[in-house]
Amino acid sequence: MMNLPLTRRRFLSRLSQLAIAAGLVPLADDASAQSGALASGRDAYDVTAFGARGDGKAFDTAAINQAITAAAAAGGGTVNFAAGTYLSNSIRLKSNVGLHLGNGCVLLAAQGNGYDAAESNQPWENYQDYGHNHWHNSLIWGEELEDISISGPGRIWGKGLSRGEGPPPQAETPGIGNKSIALKNCRNVVLRDFSILHGGHFGILATGVDNLTIDNLRIDTNRDGMDIDCCRNVHITHCSVNSPWDDAIVLKSSYALGFARSTEMITISDCLVTGGYEEGTLLDGTFRRFDPARKLAPYEEEWRTGRIKCGTESNGGFKSITIANCVFDSCHGLALESVDGAQVEDIAITNLTMRDIYESPIFIRLGSRMRGPAGAAVGVIRRVQIGGVICSNAVSPICSIITGIPGHKVEDVRLSNIVIEHEGGGTEQQARIRVPEKEADYPDPDMFGAMPAHGFFVRHVRGIEMEGIKIIARKRDERPAFVLEDVENADFARPQVPVAAGVPLFALREVEHFRLRDSAHLPDMSLDRVAQKDILPE
Repeated sequence: MMNLPLTRRRFLSRLSQLAIAAGLVPLADDASAQSGALASGRDAYDVTAFGARGDGKAFDTAAINQAITAAAAAGGGTVNFAAGTYLSNSIRLKSNVGLHLGNGCVLLAAQGNGYDAAESNQPWENYQDYGHNHWHNSLIWGEELEDISISGPGRIWGKGLSRGEGPPPQAETPGIGNKSIALKNCRNVVLRDFSILHGGHFGILATGVDNLTIDNLRIDTNRDGMDIDCCRNVHITHCSVNSPWDDAIVLKSSYALGFARSTEMITISDCLVTGGYEEGTLLDGTFRRFDPARKLAPYEEEWRTGRIKCGTESNGGFKSITIANCVFDSCHGLALESVDGAQVEDIAITNLTMRDIYESPIFIRLGSRMRGPAGAAVGVIRRVQIGGVICSNAVSPICSIITGIPGHKVEDVRLSNIVIEHEGGGTEQQARIRVPEKEADYPDPDMFGAMPAHGFFVRHVRGIEMEGIKIIARKRDERPAFVLEDVENADFARPQVPVAAGVPLFALREVEHFRLRDSAHLPDMSLDRVAQKDILPE
């Protein structure tokens, strides 16, 4: 029985070759498509041989799905798209089949309500947003599959997809699609070398996908670039994502599978994330900034999100995550979040360059929103290392934030060799702000409003090391560089911060075991217990 798929594959390939030689390759009519028109070569299935026209006008959905079915029935193969524009609704992937989008190929998401229905995900639908609960209402989808791929260098254009908010089409309308690619409970997946334009709510949604490789994609889109949810062993490399209105690369661990499953063993490296360019201008290489004089509709307001984030959906946890050699350009900064009970642990982040950063360059938040089944415990964030970060022109008055909540502390965080340049200009009034807890609020750096520090605000933390942190303020800032509240075991070495007469370098409140060494403006010190203390330069 093990030899049957291979035998059949060889038979079909030989039959295809004979048909081509005899000039009998089926024409693009319904009869030939239904008869199982064959491929143009061994293990390859050309969608035009199944009736696809590629003219951007006729619907090619049926022909594409028939080519996929034929490849799967033969034991596997590659479905080829030559140059052309293929208008389509839902494309259903199958195991052992790859899609290859050739040079000049555009896979165009049709407008209207012809997409597969959004399947029910009850009783779990209340625990994550609509887009995370459904997979079938997509341009390309697959569930319970293995050994699948989509490769380039062609393009996916999600023109007819809903972005999940704003103008029609509304994602909840029956028959509307809202994702370019959606995969659920799949194994051994490769996505490589293609581009996505205007991808809908998600360019890529992968939920419960293990052994996933995403390499050399260019995504220029109107919501999230890629969401990796409840996945294991994922490698994201050499990707460029422009997503002004939502996150570029985001790891999640939602309850969409009906249980809390962690996202773990993840590497993200050598990627560009940005939210600063008009949609489409990353792909065409013009990199056109938003025109401040152009009037925008409310849903087009320049959020400039475009970042790498773990969260917000965070039921299952994030474990063994490495992020390295990435560029953040004109977007929000790095975010690590646990607000729904997730364990976030063993995170290593190195070599990031950030420029024109909106909101907090580094945001680490342990909270208790607890969107999930009742009874779950508040999560943890521990063993996080971030090093080798350069951030120039942080244009927001919101500093970097590391904070837990009362009774639940962020643990064992080490920051080293970090340079942050910001506009400065903070006031004495801002320096006196007592930051609200907002334990159950949606986590984002602007959740607290203006901050009393201009470098780092650290609260409810046990075990934090900062070594070689340099803060540059272009204008005089009346706020301390570092504010620590309810912090245990804080070690600072070689800080370089602006010095202004009368402005503390550190503001400590309820701090235990604070140590400082090798500061140019302060003596080495070790403080056992501090109720409240401002440390001014000598």
